[in-house]
Amino acid sequence: MPSLSKDTIYVDIDDEITAIIDKLKSSDKKIVALVLPKRAGVLQSIVNMKLLKRTADDAKKSLVLITSEVGVLPLAGAVGVHVAKTLQSKPAIPLVPSIMDDTLSVDGDEIDDVEVDPTKSVGELTDDDPIEVDNDDKPEVAAGAGVVAASAAKKKKIKIPNFDKFRLKIILGVLALVLIIVGLFVATQVLPKARVVIKTDSSTIDSELKLTVSPKAATVNEEGTVVPGIQKEIKKTDTESVPATGQIDKGEKATGTVRIYNCNQSDKLGDVSRTVPAGTELRASNLVFITTESVTVDPSGFTGSACKFDKPSAAVKVLAQAGGDKYNLAARSDHSYSVAGYSSMSADGSAMAGGTTVITKVVAQKDIDDARQKIQDRGDAARDSLLGDMEAEGTIGLRETFATKGEPVITATPKVNEAGDKVTVSIVSTYTLLGVKKEDLKLLVEKSVEGKYDKSKQVILDNGLDKVRVVLDEKKPNGDAIVTIRAQVLAGPQLDENAIKSEIAGKKKNPGLTAIKARPGIEDAQITYSPFWVSVTPKKTSKITVIFEQSNTDDN
Repeated sequence: MPSLSKDTIYVDIDDEITAIIDKLKSSDKKIVALVLPKRAGVLQSIVNMKLLKRTADDAKKSLVLITSEVGVLPLAGAVGVHVAKTLQSKPAIPLVPSIMDDTLSVDGDEIDDVEVDPTKSVGELTDDDPIEVDNDDKPEVAAGAGVVAASAAKKKKIKIPNFDKFRLKIILGVLALVLIIVGLFVATQVLPKARVVIKTDSSTIDSELKLTVSPKAATVNEEGTVVPGIQKEIKKTDTESVPATGQIDKGEKATGTVRIYNCNQSDKLGDVSRTVPAGTELRASNLVFITTESVTVDPSGFTGSACKFDKPSAAVKVLAQAGGDKYNLAARSDHSYSVAGYSSMSADGSAMAGGTTVITKVVAQKDIDDARQKIQDRGDAARDSLLGDMEAEGTIGLRETFATKGEPVITATPKVNEAGDKVTVSIVSTYTLLGVKKEDLKLLVEKSVEGKYDKSKQVILDNGLDKVRVVLDEKKPNGDAIVTIRAQVLAGPQLDENAIKSEIAGKKKNPGLTAIKARPGIEDAQITYSPFWVSVTPKKTSKITVIFEQSNTDDN
């Protein structure tokens, strides 16, 4: 067991931490005072200080560092090592600066044999003679020295900036600035729109023309009654599938024999025999059997007007019209079979047998008709396609002249009475539409209203062709169409839409309205903006919409 006296160990400036630890371990004293030289860098490392503290704890020794180095004090305080300036000074654990409070800790067992009494000097801890240390030029390290050192360390604490957070803030700031700039541009340049409604002193004139539209005509005739027609056509293939709903018995057909009687009294008088050919239908109980061979039938005798059924034909083979066990009939001797095409003949039959029932889903004619109707109902798509093509070419399509050219080509798979769960019907159709060039119609409509408005004050603002109504009166075999054209022509003061847009662009509402109302023929005007924050007419004329309305509803 180590002695209770102290051991003073001097540390050389060149000693490594391993050498110091060996010196500490080799001591047989309970209290060890390590006298550190000036500028001892070996214990200015928190790792070395921890190792030294752990060695002392493992050896159950109390360790006191004899030093006044400012760089050693906070580290000693962090790991819980006592420090004294001299062997005569009272030891104390220096206070830990706040920057090190939560980051440093020491592992190891606590010393429970002997504790260092902070009220006594290192020399007073035992009866040994005190040893002076040559570091008088340093300030005394006492119980308050650790506090001073810790306070100084706190004051000298430098906060290192987090450059990742700083960079993130810079990036977010730039993005926010870009979004603000883009938002301002959209809000002030893209979204703002103006709608100008101008009420003019104008009048509506009804125009009605009866014309012959002829694809063979090259120009409008002098009377203005025949105009060239533009014939367009489109070939379209449509396909539609519908479930098969038909049923057929694919079972075996019943067979048997019959004997035919001829009860034609006129045949009896002339003793005329008749031949019933193969393929003749015989019917009983609404079931049809077909003869598979021809047979000659002699006329039967009569008692008065009653047939004796005394001369049956030879037995002739018959086959049921369709498969099914319902054709398995019992033998009949009541002449209940009727013979198709021979009203005076009837037949008896043997038992019909061999018929079996195997029901199979097949395509019915109704299924094909349903699919065809669905395709025809989609004919509007072809019409709209032709109308759109004509509109793009400056032609007014006469909707009522839309028709199918010739008979459509129809194919069905599977065919009628063929087995299948569904049937696919394909129809190839050619559609035609007749149209009139807008320029030709404009000329005729405007000519029809001459003399119905004051040319000195008014011009035609709208010839009504955008809402023209066409009635097909007759379609001739040669392709001509006689139609009635109705349009409403708007006459009013001459106004330049582009000039109005340019005049009010960039102005506030009231100055813009004043400029518009100053023009002749304008009775009222309104300007509305969108979105709600817009209060100035956009500078771009493309953002301005001008609509002319008539304030005078009386026709001339």
